[in-house]
Amino acid sequence: MPAGAGRRGLPQGHHLCWLLCAFTLKLCQAEAPVREEKLSVSTSNLRCWLVEEFVVAEECAPCSNFQAKTTPECSSTGYVEKITCSSSKRNEFKSCRSALMEQHLFWKFEGAVVGVALVFACLVIVRQRQLDRKALEKVRKQIESI
Repeated sequence: MPAGAGRRGLPQGHHLCWLLCAFTLKLCQAEAPVREEKLSVSTSNLRCWLVEEFVVAEECAPCSNFQAKTTPECSSTGYVEKITCSSSKRNEFKSCRSALMEQHLFWKFEGAVVGVALVFACLVIVRQRQLDRKALEKVRKQIESI
């Protein structure tokens, strides 16, 4: 009989593996930053910081409740910095990523990696025990048949 014949579905350990893979993928998608909308090619509609040099007037900070509702730059990361463009002298807000937010995302990722590693280590141990039992059973049958 060919290997796997007569079986239905995935072996017991593989269900858990696929579940963990799906969960990890979903977690990574939830943590991925939201990309900013594409800007039109016309230079008049471009943000000044895309086409000229700028100076940061206010460092990256969390958006206030009012800014979150009124400033589109706040929607992607929840943090914003105020900049002044050198040539046009325009003041604008620019979306940014804070060091604290990056640190939190890093430790979430590290925790997920350690968690997945522990789960797979447990799966390896369980599978090894199953294989050891099967090998011992075969040896026992060979000894009994002698």
